[in-house]
Amino acid sequence: YYYKFDDKADAHALKRSGTAKYLTRIGSTFTELSGCLGTMANSYKLRCSIPGHEMDVRGLATAVFPEGAFVSVSRDRTGRVWVPNSSPDKGFTEMHCMSGHSNFVSCVCIIQPNETYPRGLIATGGNDNNICIFTMDQPQPLFTLKGHNNTVCTLSSGKFGTLLSGSWDTTARVWLNEKCMMTLQGHSAAVWAVIILPEQGLMLSGSADKTIKLWKAGRCEKTFTGHEDCVRGLAVISNTEFLSCSNDSSIRRWLVTGECVQVYYSHTNYIYSIDVFPNGQDFISTGEDRTVRIWRNGECVQTIRLPAQSVWCCCILPNGDIAVGASDGIIRVFSEAHDRIASAEDLQTFEDELAKATIDPKTGDLGDIKTEDLPGREHLSEPGNRDGQTRLIKEGQNVEAYQWSVGDARWVKIGDVVGGSNQQTSKCVMYEGKEYDYVFTIDVNEGGPSMKLPYNISEDPWLTAHNFLQKNDLSPMFLDQVANFIIENTKGHVVGPAQPTGGDPFTGQLIDVWISIFAGGARYVPGGSGDEPKSGADPFTGTLKELNAAAPQEQKLSEDVLESLSRLLSTVCAPGATEPPPNIQQINSLWKASHLPEDIVFPVLDIMRLAVRHPQVNETLCGEAEGVQLCNHLLSLMRPEGRAANQMLALRTLCNCFSGRQGRSLLLAQRETVLSRAADLAAVCNKNIHIALATLVLNYAGCLHGQPDLEAKAQCLSVASRALETVQDKEAVFRLLVALGTTVASDQTAQDLARSLGVNSQILKYSTVSDPSKVGECCQLVLKQLQ
Repeated sequence: YYYKFDDKADAHALKRSGTAKYLTRIGSTFTELSGCLGTMANSYKLRCSIPGHEMDVRGLATAVFPEGAFVSVSRDRTGRVWVPNSSPDKGFTEMHCMSGHSNFVSCVCIIQPNETYPRGLIATGGNDNNICIFTMDQPQPLFTLKGHNNTVCTLSSGKFGTLLSGSWDTTARVWLNEKCMMTLQGHSAAVWAVIILPEQGLMLSGSADKTIKLWKAGRCEKTFTGHEDCVRGLAVISNTEFLSCSNDSSIRRWLVTGECVQVYYSHTNYIYSIDVFPNGQDFISTGEDRTVRIWRNGECVQTIRLPAQSVWCCCILPNGDIAVGASDGIIRVFSEAHDRIASAEDLQTFEDELAKATIDPKTGDLGDIKTEDLPGREHLSEPGNRDGQTRLIKEGQNVEAYQWSVGDARWVKIGDVVGGSNQQTSKCVMYEGKEYDYVFTIDVNEGGPSMKLPYNISEDPWLTAHNFLQKNDLSPMFLDQVANFIIENTKGHVVGPAQPTGGDPFTGQLIDVWISIFAGGARYVPGGSGDEPKSGADPFTGTLKELNAAAPQEQKLSEDVLESLSRLLSTVCAPGATEPPPNIQQINSLWKASHLPEDIVFPVLDIMRLAVRHPQVNETLCGEAEGVQLCNHLLSLMRPEGRAANQMLALRTLCNCFSGRQGRSLLLAQRETVLSRAADLAAVCNKNIHIALATLVLNYAGCLHGQPDLEAKAQCLSVASRALETVQDKEAVFRLLVALGTTVASDQTAQDLARSLGVNSQILKYSTVSDPSKVGECCQLVLKQLQ
């Protein structure tokens, strides 16, 4: 006897089973071996089919309200809420229809309930680059999130209203309410999957670049490699484990520490989605091989075939039933509860639809079919070895595919195999429940799945081509190419594969704080950070003169410049008003001297960080025209590979810029760049740099207190949170804690964001610090605000 193995799935299954020996390939078939590869206690069967959408169903999510409801989104540009019918009807009724996208809707997730929205909110992402937020009772969006510059193809929600999105623009974004809090950049291709882990403020993104990245507080902490093709889906198992699925036909189980602990094989084509049962171990998956598969104890225990090529999405309902969405626009729900299984008549209808389907050998991973090597119907008299096992038989000149059902203990026809060796010659081909003269297989580039183009000779090829491009969201520029392909291949010729027609659209950051948040009402004020000398001493002009004398002739400062710097230093460090104010010549000399070579410039930087506290110097160096140049120059000295003395003094100069109005305006305008560069210095092992970094964050937090700029506060939280992971010095830790407290003080939204980033658990270790006591006291007060 012969039967067709699903190559990867069966090969790995046979390796795991102790009874199998070897496989011997004969033509396109394999010698059947003895041995049972597992049985299944309960099997899922069809509960109902829901034909509400007009095009592919691209996303599913379990709703919070009403009980047992779920949400679907489709390429027909709508989202719909489905509620279970009262017994004995086993179906679902559409309760709510949402519209608001101007293009296909490709993903959906539920934002958990809060006091304002006790039923939760629905978030949908689309090909119009937008995210729409809906309530359960209004058809139009409550608000729309804009920021991505390409299709939003994946969404995940977390605690406190946090929303994470992924896009073809290669980025992921973190949203809170109506604001983008941060952008996660690092992938080199489309981000097709994102999830928020339940604790620790960790986020994950999977990409077409074949990698998964772990993010914390906006920074990539780890990159997971192992998949051989695009990562299409992610699912949470626990606080420390997650699953990923890929175009490489595998599912991987990972620890957040980076180890891949298991690889699962069964699918024979791209895997698009995955969802985990409440027990945190078992899961389901769907893909381009027309199947939904149920996994228990690490094994695929059931394979359910659908009469649609692409099974795009799935979700597990609260009662354990499974909902799946496919390319034929139909949602199907499966159950293992006997009282929810469809009637015998509906089950037969589903089986008939399946039997009439066509299977492309290429997309079904069947390889080249040699009809002469296949057995006849008598081959079906022998039982199968495992659920989902596939056998091909010869029926006249046709090839039929059957699948073994353990639950029914019989072979179930799953379709007619057409297009052997990538050819399609039969007429009246069934595709997604309709008859066509031709069903072309259109290959696309970028590793995407083959697309189906059904066509009847009575149709206008140009209209068919137009509809095909629109359905698959391909560029209209391919209209002539597709139409001419149809015309050429319907002139009695054997239909071959088309040339690629385009990419697969679906596969293809602070001066010192002046508010009191800790015991005793202690506070910082500009110039009071403890970093600057309070006397009029000249700390570095002597050293500067020595270094200047040793510098190359072309880089030496003139005696006039050195004298100007000496006078300037005396002016800005004078305890009273005995010295005249700095003049423009002195300030220009300071600016010129700050461009000395990096190995000798640090004395000038020390003068500069003192000078910018003076109102006149602050106004001149931080003004509209000069300020950006000053900022860029200091940032260039803060490069991670730069000299530690320069890094510290540049940070201190930025801190002291906050002492003047012009300096504050400059640094608020340059916040994103300044804090991003400063955050990189947390990795430098230098106590003084860490204290200066913490002071900078603290000054930004103080300026932003009471302001509605959530994006700026998000960056402060992110930088402070990241710095606390490496900073050891207690004074630096204290200032970072004050910065966190200042950022979230009297701002509920900022508090929610801090919780979502896992700040609570991160700073908890400081709550018992007694030396110095201010660290523990400050930590406890910050934690109290975040309760």
